[in-house]
Amino acid sequence: MDLTDTSAETMINVVDQFDYSTQNDTYNEKFRAWRRNKENPYAFNFKLNRKESVFVEGKGFEKKSASATEQKIIGRIMYIAGMAMLMWIVTDNIFSKLIVAVFDALGFDIHTSFLSTVPYGGSGEIITALIVTDIVKILLPAAYIHRKMKMPRRVEFMTSLNHASDLIGTICMAMAVSAVTSLPNIYTNRTRQVFDYFRSINADVSVWSQEQFVLYTIFDIVLISAMSELFFRGAVFGALRQFGDVFAVIITSVMSALLVQDIHELPSALMISAVASVGMLRSGSIFTAIFVQVIFKMYRLALVILEYGSPDTMYLKRNTFILVFFIIGALGVVMLYIFNKKKDSHRMAAYSSEITLRERLVIAFRSFPIPAAVSICLLAAIIKFVL
Repeated sequence: MDLTDTSAETMINVVDQFDYSTQNDTYNEKFRAWRRNKENPYAFNFKLNRKESVFVEGKGFEKKSASATEQKIIGRIMYIAGMAMLMWIVTDNIFSKLIVAVFDALGFDIHTSFLSTVPYGGSGEIITALIVTDIVKILLPAAYIHRKMKMPRRVEFMTSLNHASDLIGTICMAMAVSAVTSLPNIYTNRTRQVFDYFRSINADVSVWSQEQFVLYTIFDIVLISAMSELFFRGAVFGALRQFGDVFAVIITSVMSALLVQDIHELPSALMISAVASVGMLRSGSIFTAIFVQVIFKMYRLALVILEYGSPDTMYLKRNTFILVFFIIGALGVVMLYIFNKKKDSHRMAAYSSEITLRERLVIAFRSFPIPAAVSICLLAAIIKFVL
């Protein structure tokens, strides 16, 4: 789409002029239909004949502005995204501790403190609390976004694998990025705390012999990865695509990184989220993004186990594992690049507007309540860093 076109073309139609070449026909048809709905407050469906003017009583003839409409729709979408972020934050930091406090008062063996990210007490109670909190903090904002956006399933979630080679390439890229981003902070605080807790229950027994730890590991690596990707790469991503795929990738990746609420984890979360987004767009399937998160979490868990499982010779094993993981990922990316070099490249959707990408990002991050959500996430991250 080119809103700055000065040629003989007199019609501007942002829906029809959008670049739909990156996805399949079924998705494109549903996406167009969602955007053409005049009753949809989150659809950028501006249409204008350059030769026509609109008469406004008291003001005379005025030309409608595509840029003004674009800014208005961005603001509406970011309001929904900001409210969803606040729901996530409240559930993660307040609701989770209230639930634990209630069960503690009822006599269950589970306790928490304001400064701890993991409760302590009985293993069964802890697993239940962690699972409930993780489910609620994702499903609550996801349900809110879905209800507001009213986006068809075929548009909300990309499910058609158009390019299998891009799926493999994204997985390899995820491996390389996971290895590189783990170097400043070898293991995640949350994963390490959970692992340490179950290891301390019985020092003579491996954590893998404890059903609760295995249950939580499978839940966190598989189900939470799938749920979080459906949230970040779902309706919000689809709505933001109207203003360019790069714009959607940046916004959702920053959201994902901020909601980790951990300075140590922010860079890796940002990079992995970007890889997941681009991989989904290039392959055409959200399952690519889910695989990226699964690989990232399995890699981080492996580092924790290598670090703490056998302390005698683990330093060499851990670093060898990181190196091998990176080499496999990097070689896979290079080989697939060479293999696909002569083929048609699958780019993200092109987008041109009177508003630059930088200006769109400024508009997005200034939209209420995004500044509040960003500030709270950064404050929580700083508190964790200091303590």
